[in-house]
Amino acid sequence: MEQAQGSLSGARILVVEDEYYLADDLARALQRAGAEVVGPVGSIAEAEAAVDARGFDCAVLDMNLRGDAALPVAERLEAAGIPFLIATGYDTRALPESLREVPRVEKPFDVRRVVEALPQLIDRR
Repeated sequence: MEQAQGSLSGARILVVEDEYYLADDLARALQRAGAEVVGPVGSIAEAEAAVDARGFDCAVLDMNLRGDAALPVAERLEAAGIPFLIATGYDTRALPESLREVPRVEKPFDVRRVVEALPQLIDRR
């Protein structure tokens, strides 16, 4: 997808977050930055279905969805070559070795930090 460097204009971003208010705040911030939001989705099943359907440029992935680890979603994103950002309250050491190099924002976070991090993630694709 062609877009200006550092811009979210025209980018499609999957939001995987089970906390309604956080998901809504993040979706609104991404839309204000010019992105089209896919979701938000709040369960592993919904997230896996979204990944299988593709149709987005990158994802923001909460690693704890309703008490379940979202590792299967992260593995599908990696296997599909889709860049993603981990949003979690867990320390990096709590993540599997394969995910320790994935960009991460620690909860609680300011949605602006996520919006600012995504253009670089998309540009690397």
